[in-house]
Amino acid sequence: MVVARNPLLLMLYSLRMSESSTDSNALAGKTIVLGVSGSIAAYKAADLTSELRRLGADVFVVMTRAAKEFIGSITLQTLSRNPVVTDLWKEGDGWQPGHIELADKADLLLVAPATADLIAQFANGLAPDALSSIHLATRAKVVLAPAMNGKMYEHPATRENLRVLVGRGVRFIDPEEGELACGYEGVGRLAKVESIVEEVLGLLTS
Repeated sequence: MVVARNPLLLMLYSLRMSESSTDSNALAGKTIVLGVSGSIAAYKAADLTSELRRLGADVFVVMTRAAKEFIGSITLQTLSRNPVVTDLWKEGDGWQPGHIELADKADLLLVAPATADLIAQFANGLAPDALSSIHLATRAKVVLAPAMNGKMYEHPATRENLRVLVGRGVRFIDPEEGELACGYEGVGRLAKVESIVEEVLGLLTS
């Protein structure tokens, strides 16, 4: 159900990290919409944004209302060097809705962290906000990196939602096992930034 981490891609990523700036354009010309949902792991979106930008990608961050409780939009706007979408009803003045424009231009919709609520919205075709609306409108590849309490991750409803999305071609990056923000030990920690970037490189450069 989830994306296996490929040692060869990880090695490629490590090599790219150590190569010259000329080779840091692996994602040049690619547009990535980075969705951030309401998990304490949302702070890692800053490092992820920086690394995707370093590799040459044009990154547009879209935050849920809950995500703003964990990280400020100004941080991600500064790192991405693009406006951050936080409200479906406060978009630009152009003739075309901003979320539809992003959905059309995206090469990849990456959501990290993806909460149980966000995964349920995607699985059921709901569109209450900008991020879920982009998911319905885009024809780009979709990758989700879950982050949540382990019991929530293992709940039959969440497992069924994951199965539904996999059947539609959505790819998942395994959460890690360890101490969670709630104090429990288990599976549910957001995958390392390097692992997420490795998956993005594999999808967009192969």
